[in-house]
Amino acid sequence: MAKKIEVILLQHIVGLGSESDQVKVAAGYARNYLLPQRLAVLLNAANKRRIEVLKQRRAEREAHDLNTMTELSKSLAKLILTLTVKTGDDGKMHGAVTNGTIADELKNQFEIALDRRKVHLDKPIKTLGEFDVEMRLHPDVKTTLKVIIVSSNPPPAPAPDAFAHASEGEKGRDATHGRDRREPRPDRGDRRPRPTKETAPAAAKEA
Repeated sequence: MAKKIEVILLQHIVGLGSESDQVKVAAGYARNYLLPQRLAVLLNAANKRRIEVLKQRRAEREAHDLNTMTELSKSLAKLILTLTVKTGDDGKMHGAVTNGTIADELKNQFEIALDRRKVHLDKPIKTLGEFDVEMRLHPDVKTTLKVIIVSSNPPPAPAPDAFAHASEGEKGRDATHGRDRREPRPDRGDRRPRPTKETAPAAAKEA
């Protein structure tokens, strides 16, 4: 079992703690990372005197974070993030939209840098449409971002023969219901056929 030592954190470290917290960590982790990066100091009598200062610094940072996230939440609530994705001929998406996708596009489109873990999705989005995505910016600050997902290759327009078939179908329905749109041909009466060049001489002799 790895040996553990106690340290006092000098900065907020995700998953470990915040300034002034006294935590136990693996000796190698402290020696190779926390101490050289000045993220923590060993817990001893001399360093304990720094705890009050660290607590004050922590309170100031947390207040600043709260104000920053509150203002950001107001901005996000007014935004509409449009994502363009590829789809197949059947309209289904290739792949899915994840919280990382949304965080990246916020940076690209609006220059808003946000940790993807603050974008809350129950599961990746795999369909086109409009979605209200919950943004958990801070333990005390939440908001909703409107996300619209559209296709980069919309389905092609119907072929011309499709319209022709539809038109023929409409005519058939009209005829079935006694609404033939064609005008009736006028009655021309009983007309004898005009004589052709071959029958003309015979007709003259009979006369």
